[in-house]
Amino acid sequence: MIDELDLAFDEHAEKGKPRHRRGARGAKKSAGKSGIAFVMAFVLLAALGGGVYFGYNKVKGFFTAADYDGAGGEAIQVTIEKNATLTDIGNTLVESDVVKSTKAFVNAADENPKGKNIQSGTYNLKKQMSAESAVTLLLDPKTRVTRGVTLREGLTMMQTFDLLAKATKIPYDDFVEAAKDPEELGVPDFWFNRRDNKQAKKTVEGFLYPDTYEFDPKLDAKGVLEVMVAKFLDTTTELGFVDTVQKNLSVSPFEALIVASLAQAESGADPDTPKIARVAYNRTYKQKPAMPLQFDVTANYWLQLKGSAAKHSGQLSAAELNDPKNPYNSVSQAGLTPGPIDNPGRKALEAAMKPATGPWLFFVAVDKKGNSAFAVTDAQHEANIDKACANGIKLQCD
Repeated sequence: MIDELDLAFDEHAEKGKPRHRRGARGAKKSAGKSGIAFVMAFVLLAALGGGVYFGYNKVKGFFTAADYDGAGGEAIQVTIEKNATLTDIGNTLVESDVVKSTKAFVNAADENPKGKNIQSGTYNLKKQMSAESAVTLLLDPKTRVTRGVTLREGLTMMQTFDLLAKATKIPYDDFVEAAKDPEELGVPDFWFNRRDNKQAKKTVEGFLYPDTYEFDPKLDAKGVLEVMVAKFLDTTTELGFVDTVQKNLSVSPFEALIVASLAQAESGADPDTPKIARVAYNRTYKQKPAMPLQFDVTANYWLQLKGSAAKHSGQLSAAELNDPKNPYNSVSQAGLTPGPIDNPGRKALEAAMKPATGPWLFFVAVDKKGNSAFAVTDAQHEANIDKACANGIKLQCD
């Protein structure tokens, strides 16, 4: 649009009036606009400057990890899970209000030369500690609440309860009571099925996986046993134990678990374990009718169930080996025992899953290293027994 002032100046120009007035008036108008523009620019820059300042503070706050100050206040116990990363540990500490942010904890751990050495377990800490203080306490052995226990392969449930009671200070009888219903501890009911027409004994024996455990101090006997059962189920799932024994061996998982426990108890050397498992399967399923196992360890298990101490095989009497009251009697009773006789480890479970291939029906330990000799016939077995006696292995030799 044409400015009306411009039209007015044009009219004056046509009448011969000088047009310099437009120039003078235009300069005045420009000066006014420039002043306003200067003020507006100043205000805009001030606003932008303030925005930059506040934005900087906001960004700075975003990259600075939130943290508490000092050594904290209220005492609290926190459990760090096995194989937890620094981020996992930080998340756990944030949830317990020990540190303010995971990032602050991870940064503090990274800055500490030993920060990556934090172990699993339960620790005495304090709420609202600085991340640096939390890292320091987690690296202090005195802060760690020790309720750890190592349970080796082949322990019976009675031996396991005894070690657990000593490590956790939970009464032995509490474990006995908690173990009465294995399904309550997490053992699926299908584990107590058998295909050999024998009644499965519902017991926690066999399901208490041997390992090194760090138990939460807040757990009772039932909670402790649940942890061990869960470890057993995780391990057998990882191995594919259930599907393998049913498909490849045509036995139930419970029967294979019994074989694993027998092989665990009888084997003195790892390479022999799959062969001993094969002997158990051969005597039970390949022979028609089935042969008694004749494993000394079943007599020992009965002694322990009755509260007596286990004995060396050579010290077992004929009456103890063939006790008619013993449901685990494997001298005169054919087939597998009513249930597992101990808690087998991974190698024994693998041996029961994938037993060695061979026709063996007999075995006997023949040297002080625990190696066994295997045989198919009675004559071969007798020769192996003579070898064991010559090496001072068998205590009952003619």
